[in-house]
Amino acid sequence: MTPTLRVLSWCLHLLVAGLLALVAGRAVLDARPDAGAVAAAAAATGAVYAAGPLIPRVAASRRASAVWLAVLGAVWAVLLVLSAEAVWLAFPLYLVQLHLLPRWGGLAAVAATAVAAITAFAAHQGGLAPAVAIGPALGAAVAVAVVWSYQAMYRESEKRRRLIEELTETRADLARAQHTAGVLAERERLAREIHDTLAQGFSSIQLLLRAAQRALPDRPEAASAHVDRAREAAADNLAEARRLVAALTPPDLEGRSLPDALERLCATVSERHPLTARFNLEGTPVPLPTAHEVELLRIAQSALGNTVQHAQAARADLALRFTGDGAAPEAVLEVADDGTGFDAALPAAPDPEGGGFGLAAMRSRIRALGGSFTVDTAPGRGTTVTARLPVAPAADPAAPEHGPGRREDGGAATERRP
Repeated sequence: MTPTLRVLSWCLHLLVAGLLALVAGRAVLDARPDAGAVAAAAAATGAVYAAGPLIPRVAASRRASAVWLAVLGAVWAVLLVLSAEAVWLAFPLYLVQLHLLPRWGGLAAVAATAVAAITAFAAHQGGLAPAVAIGPALGAAVAVAVVWSYQAMYRESEKRRRLIEELTETRADLARAQHTAGVLAERERLAREIHDTLAQGFSSIQLLLRAAQRALPDRPEAASAHVDRAREAAADNLAEARRLVAALTPPDLEGRSLPDALERLCATVSERHPLTARFNLEGTPVPLPTAHEVELLRIAQSALGNTVQHAQAARADLALRFTGDGAAPEAVLEVADDGTGFDAALPAAPDPEGGGFGLAAMRSRIRALGGSFTVDTAPGRGTTVTARLPVAPAADPAAPEHGPGRREDGGAATERRP
């Protein structure tokens, strides 16, 4: 029971007690011959009324409530026969009946109580007059209007409470879903970062150590050079790992522009692997947000890593072009090799070591920034990957034309390289 209902119940109890005391007191003060009987009937009515709130079944069962109200009505009728003042108790009885009985059952009980009050009061007054009927009838109408209005407001309040609970649960579910989505997005971001930096670095170290192992018996100087390069790659990987944990800018971009970082990347790849990587800058460089430069650098690292590990290529050309003409200027990163190529229509290898993540990670990176990603390859004619990124807010970049062996970022093509 809410505090408001508790207060209203106590007010009703006090009203009944006061009216019963008034009925008995008037009989005693008027020195009526039946004063004792009136007082006894008032006490009996009060006792029956007080028993109702003390019996749990009365509030829990409609049947028990009806039985209690019938007994209460009977003792009140006796009091009403003895004293005309007992008609005042009709109003609190209306309220109790409407509260405990079903809607139409309560209305019938109120009507019966009003008829009994009018009939008894008319008998005490010696005849039925309009004033005799108006009082109990008006009290019944007021009680019905008050109780039904309160019940309607209570139902509306309960409906709003349930809606608020549902809204709270929905917001909690949404918060959990957003948290889960954030966790998955962060896992995907970390997977891309690890693949394009640490994994590629470890692959380079592995290739250099294998080359050193092959050269060790006959060419110890060459083996030592391979070991030195592997040590440098390990140092670079350690720096990448530390900055990845700290979520800092990649070391290749610290203190240098994106073209400088790409040129250094080509020089490092050419130095450490049997692959000639050349960098070419076209157009006037346009300052890009740090996040865009990081993603383009990661794509270049991943593409060259794929070339080193899988393409069996002798040459790789990395180009960065800035196109300023037209309504949608772009930064275009292109990595082309003369390797073996692959069939883009074939499904990705199920073995993580055999590939299947690199191109997907590059595609995901560029699409997250509103750009497009294209893979142009075929067996025996090399591979070219192209990432297009708008350098200013504009409409979506035009999709590249389809060609043999070409798949776009929205297509269903998968790759065989990591």
